Amino acid sequence: MQIRILTVGDIVGAPGRNMVSKHLKPLREERNIDFVVANAENVFNGSGITPRDAELLFEGGVDCITCGDHVWKRREFVDVAAKDERIVRAANFSPSAPGRGATVLTSKSGHEVAVIHVIGRVFMQPIDCPFLAAQKAVEKARVRTPIVVVDMHCEATSEKLAMGRFLDGQVSAVFGTHTHVATADAQVLPKGTGYITDVGMTGPHDSILGRRVDRVLKKFVTGMPSPFDVAEGDARLMAALFTVDVRSGRCIEVERVEVRA
Repeated sequence: MQIRILTVGDIVGAPGRNMVSKHLKPLREERNIDFVVANAENVFNGSGITPRDAELLFEGGVDCITCGDHVWKRREFVDVAAKDERIVRAANFSPSAPGRGATVLTSKSGHEVAVIHVIGRVFMQPIDCPFLAAQKAVEKARVRTPIVVVDMHCEATSEKLAMGRFLDGQVSAVFGTHTHVATADAQVLPKGTGYITDVGMTGPHDSILGRRVDRVLKKFVTGMPSPFDVAEGDARLMAALFTVDVRSGRCIEVERVEVRA
């Protein structure tokens, strides 16, 4: 028996959130998707997430939210992240940070799915080792279920690839987030782990990584401060769909998914 898991790329601002609200449920029905993980650290005006944002994403068909380095930008989200088991912050944050770095939830088909989230260290803020944190979380998760999905949130493609290879054969899927640009390397690694370096951005693609082109160009060209307002045009939902064997937890197939407004 197989389970189909959709991993949705970084949701940026209202355009990204609206794409989820309008298109995710029909996509779930059309593609017979059992479980949806979405990275949503940029859903509130491009940086952070609020309790209301999380509520709207869950109503729109998301089963589990992963975050990233911007998770604490909105103070009102801290209590929600601490209490809601459907929300996962990085497992390599300090142990005293609110919330959880891994969770186990039940899919539409009744199978338990473990979701683990880690943040990389290359070109990022100082943080504990993502590899050791992931390994520890995977060992704990596999006691309950062989179906384990990991969100590797980082800048460097090499670090994401390294995590995929490090966990190959131990987890069902490793998907990269944070850089907002979909990569063309969706694959099943030699030991049975599905992998993609970056699933892309769910939000406005007439932009620079979801932000207004003029604002970002001003910063690059002049070096002067410029507010990086969220753009609006060409909204898309970008994701990767992993087909996983429920007994072994091995990935059978992975494909990129893109829905345009």
